[in-house]
Amino acid sequence: MISVLSKGIINTKGIECFFEDILVFGITNKTTKIAGWGNKKTAQKAQKKAIELNIPYLALEDGFYRSLDLGCNGSRPYSLIIDEKGIYYNSFKESQLEIYLNDDSWITHENIERAKKAITYIIDNNLSKYNQAKDISTDYFSSYAQKEKILIIDQTYNDASVLLSGADETSFKKMVEDALQFENAQIFIKIHPDVLCGKKKGYLTEYIYNEKIKIITEDVSSLSLLKQMDKVFVVSSQMGFEALLLGKNVYCYGLPFYAGWGLTHDKIACERRKKTHSIESLFYAACIKYPSYVNPITDKKCELEDILELLVKQKECNELNRGTFICVGFSYWKYPHARAYLQGTDNQIYFYKNYKKALLAAKKYNAKIVAWSSKITHDFVVECENNGISLIQMEDGFLRSVGLGSDFNWPFSLVLDSKGIYYNPQKQSDLEYLLQNFNKRSDKELLWKQAEKIQKFIIDKGLSKYNVGDFVSLKREDYTNNKKIILVPGQVEDDASVRLGGGIYKSNLALLKSVRENNPDACILYKPHPDVEKLNRKGKISEEIALQYADYVVTNTNITKLFDIIDEVHTLTSQTGFEALLRGIKVYCYGLPFYAGWGLTCDMQAIPRRTEKITINTLIASTLLLYPRYYDWRNSCFCNALDVCFYFTEEKLQYKSPKWARYCVIFRKSFCKLFNIGK
Repeated sequence: MISVLSKGIINTKGIECFFEDILVFGITNKTTKIAGWGNKKTAQKAQKKAIELNIPYLALEDGFYRSLDLGCNGSRPYSLIIDEKGIYYNSFKESQLEIYLNDDSWITHENIERAKKAITYIIDNNLSKYNQAKDISTDYFSSYAQKEKILIIDQTYNDASVLLSGADETSFKKMVEDALQFENAQIFIKIHPDVLCGKKKGYLTEYIYNEKIKIITEDVSSLSLLKQMDKVFVVSSQMGFEALLLGKNVYCYGLPFYAGWGLTHDKIACERRKKTHSIESLFYAACIKYPSYVNPITDKKCELEDILELLVKQKECNELNRGTFICVGFSYWKYPHARAYLQGTDNQIYFYKNYKKALLAAKKYNAKIVAWSSKITHDFVVECENNGISLIQMEDGFLRSVGLGSDFNWPFSLVLDSKGIYYNPQKQSDLEYLLQNFNKRSDKELLWKQAEKIQKFIIDKGLSKYNVGDFVSLKREDYTNNKKIILVPGQVEDDASVRLGGGIYKSNLALLKSVRENNPDACILYKPHPDVEKLNRKGKISEEIALQYADYVVTNTNITKLFDIIDEVHTLTSQTGFEALLRGIKVYCYGLPFYAGWGLTCDMQAIPRRTEKITINTLIASTLLLYPRYYDWRNSCFCNALDVCFYFTEEKLQYKSPKWARYCVIFRKSFCKLFNIGK
């Protein structure tokens, strides 16, 4: 049992997941260790108590790749350092990290290669400890192109990492004096964000008015800034370590964890640090071997690479969500969905019911309009274009929920399309652009591997868009012995995908008639759309009429169980066709769905714009990994497709709709039953 004496620690969301032992607040007779936050003043009580009881003290600290936003803003930590020997920023005492670095027995070719790949991924995506800041513009330093650029990193006054690195106020002044000795150099000072906003005091604010020095006041991502520099001067900031990842010359005026290993220009020596390291071995020890990582979705320990992948997705969504958004065309119950999927560290969101007022507001605030795709007209789209207003269409994603959207189940994925929307073939969408240009991507090999992983998970776990219906296994012989089995999935007939992409077929009955006409000897299974089955939407065919063309009408059955027994899917635009392709089933498209026209389906109509012939991995990567956004309602943050798939398999983690929504569903079902609606 590990005891903590700080309520701040015990109340940190997910902190218990980093420990094998039980974490409790206060001392008990079963306490075997005491944990505190590093070497800060708040941890002194815990340290004294550990000495008094003669039990180990565990120093806790955030890992070097922690979260999207700051911990003080409530962000859950994805990495944690637990050090029984010391703590990495205390240069006066050996830490577990230092022990690792003084021992080279763990340095192998495999570990170094792993570190190289992780470093490349971090650099390519500008990842850091916190990732809420925007990237600095590459034009920011264009006027200094002919000069050497030197960056000096300020820190907060009397920060523990400064004092315990053996530095003080004179160290910071010495940095500036030495940097000014370089001829034909432009000196920049990066002031800490907490100093800029007046929360804390810094060391270098007196240089703000020095004509020889340019002060960088913007809160920008550290790697995007460091990439523009030639030399970096630090006391103990993590930015010095990040500069080493970029191959920069780093001058250390304190003794941070990365100094003393042959990679930096050091002003303070440390006899304990005996080995010479490459940046890869230093990185492996500090970022892979030293911290612990926990996936916030599964609450289980994971690897650095898993967290980096999650941070990339979160940072990407955060960047897309900067600015002001005017939301229009949303039902009241969808307001929380729009807020969640548009959330960011630097934005404003407003809702309007009136479309004209929304346009005026977008002009006033220089904002983007976000509209629920099926609620806007062609005229509104044209009006946005004519006024130079960016329009983003929002719609359900392809791995949406456990339960129907029409039953008010909250979405785990939505798409936000800046060009059109995936189900409208009359205009290119972001998804079509991704598919058409996928082979030009430098990361396509990585995406293909991720696509294979999620494809296997979806098939193994029997996942689909809504994950509804009976999961009882079906037998092919219960339907036919020797005939080809064709599945015809019904659709919501007034759905926009049918209206815009159904071609000459505008009803389920018309499609069913055509399939029978083209396949007179096949065994045809007709499955009504779940929304239609529940009488939530339009498109019902009476069983008597359906059986004139189909051999069986299959109701209340999970779609994935039908995939086990069928040979082909014949559809207008249903996502069932996409889900069948994932499982290697032949698909005939009578309309123009997003997955048609790429050489994977048998198409009754053509889309001349779609000229690429793609693989199933490209379709999966674009449709499930790149195009949608995924949201973790439990932790209130963006996540990855595989995380959502995991949620769908864990009943205790599935987010239920609000009580009022569930009451609405019960009332609707009772009303339909009472008045024989749909019979």
